Amino acid sequence: MVQLFKEDIKTSEVLAWKGVHLFHFSGSSCSQKTRIVLNLKGIEWVSHPVNLLKAENYNQWYLGINPRGLLPALVHNGDVHIESNDIVSYLDETFDIPKLIPSNHRGRILEQLNTEDELHLDLRTLTFGFCLPKFLTRKPPAALNALESNEGTVEGKIDSHKKVQLAFWRELAEHGVTADQAINSAKRFNDAFSSVEHQLANQTFLYGNNISIVDIVWFIYAHRLRSTGYPFKRLHPGLEPWYQALLARPEIAKEVADPAPLRIIRYLTQRYQALTNTTLEKVTGI
Repeated sequence: MVQLFKEDIKTSEVLAWKGVHLFHFSGSSCSQKTRIVLNLKGIEWVSHPVNLLKAENYNQWYLGINPRGLLPALVHNGDVHIESNDIVSYLDETFDIPKLIPSNHRGRILEQLNTEDELHLDLRTLTFGFCLPKFLTRKPPAALNALESNEGTVEGKIDSHKKVQLAFWRELAEHGVTADQAINSAKRFNDAFSSVEHQLANQTFLYGNNISIVDIVWFIYAHRLRSTGYPFKRLHPGLEPWYQALLARPEIAKEVADPAPLRIIRYLTQRYQALTNTTLEKVTGI
């Protein structure tokens, strides 16, 4: 679990904040799952939107809160938490009811959260390859340079994690999403959701009759994949009732609802892909 030390926080005013504060972006999958957890637990929180499309997460003020430049970031009574799975685990430990990580399944659930986290770059790959035009997927060079030159520390040490982020964004800007990358990412998701489908079996949710954090994180991925053109319903028919049951919850649905401009952009992008035989299904053969 990553929790920043006070000396890591250069934007020091947040150290005096009381209550729960969340830095987030509406369309960020990691922000979405965190907001859903806050909603399900009935936690009062202060919203601090950060616009990823304008690269606000790479300005010096925000990098002084999260040196990795990622969203979300949580401030609770002056303590700063980064990395979404660490944040939701912290919220579940700190705010008791309802319990989203049952103690008798905690070990297995934490393993599944690690598996989900390992697929995050695959989600980016399919999102940027099949939901958005290329010009909206590129980070401004000045923003990446700001991240690279930032000397912020994580847990008192120079952080190597940003090298992964920089490599991803620069590769995307230079080459876009390649067919091989799309094929590999789609296969990994197919394998992952086949395992989820097997675990669900005849249960309502993945750990019985109550929603767990694992249901939330896989729902977020399922919802995003459907928007890329990934044939979720065809490949994983056993998950459709589970998906619809979660989508029917207002605390969940409102956090994954796309704004109208994004829906229009995605529609036009995918219409072009259909005309040029470059849809996700065509490219990946899935």
